[in-house]
Amino acid sequence: MTESIVLFDGTCKFCDASVNFIIDRDRAARVQFASLQSPIGERLLRRFGLRTDNFDTLVLVEGDECYTRSTAALRIARRLDGWWPYLSALLLVPPFLRDFAYEVFARNRYRWFGRFDACRIPAPELQRRFLE
Repeated sequence: MTESIVLFDGTCKFCDASVNFIIDRDRAARVQFASLQSPIGERLLRRFGLRTDNFDTLVLVEGDECYTRSTAALRIARRLDGWWPYLSALLLVPPFLRDFAYEVFARNRYRWFGRFDACRIPAPELQRRFLE
């Protein structure tokens, strides 16, 4: 598998917790991270023709391919240790159904989980996993 870059909303508390979740279940450190608001995040968004002013989706970059919403989340699950890769079987569900649920969650994540005033600063031992 190629290296993966996860672009996440750096001010979203749920997104921050999700990054920690991925780190804890990716012992081989195959996944790297950048906030959507960072310069590298913005460059990647532009590269793939995605909006740089609305951070309502998770983005996964794998080589020359880019995935968003539920497809990104399920493809990330493939990279994790344990039973998480089995969730990628949900990729067989039509995207319009998966993404409907994803978008309802994304619209409410700040209300349900809160937000930070600024993007996270990774702990020194994790800085190599973050592209900033």
